[in-house]
Amino acid sequence: MSVVSIEELEKARPVGRPLAALDLGTKTIGVAVSDLGLSFATPRTVIARKKFKQDAEALLHLLSRENVGGVIVGLPVNMDGSEGPRAQSTRAFVRNLQPMTNLLFAFWDERLSTVAAERALIEMDVSRAKRAARIDAAAAAFILQGALDRIQALRAGSRR
Repeated sequence: MSVVSIEELEKARPVGRPLAALDLGTKTIGVAVSDLGLSFATPRTVIARKKFKQDAEALLHLLSRENVGGVIVGLPVNMDGSEGPRAQSTRAFVRNLQPMTNLLFAFWDERLSTVAAERALIEMDVSRAKRAARIDAAAAAFILQGALDRIQALRAGSRR
């Protein structure tokens, strides 16, 4: 459908449906999904990347099964705030996915999300092998939680 801001996503998304987040890597796509109240992000799965069409079909099937109302996509911004090739690749993936779905998309700065996810998994004493398999879904959960926290702040501000 279209790419919107987090603020627009909160207003335009279908009520009563969770949001999802994606951590797009070169080899995998990490997916996390929120609760219905948009308070908590939960890592769901990691999709092994193949070709765009296969990736898109697997992703859209999962998002449909989860009854998602919108998608937050982690945007890999450089530490200085500029956008490099990875950010361009992420934007291209979403641009190619949009015609295949009616979902709304919003980008979210994902700087250090993978680092934070790895630290959390280490603190939970997850083995190195299991961390490798879960890291992208955990990073997607960090991305989603940041966006959910922003949405909660927006809601609190509108009640004042």
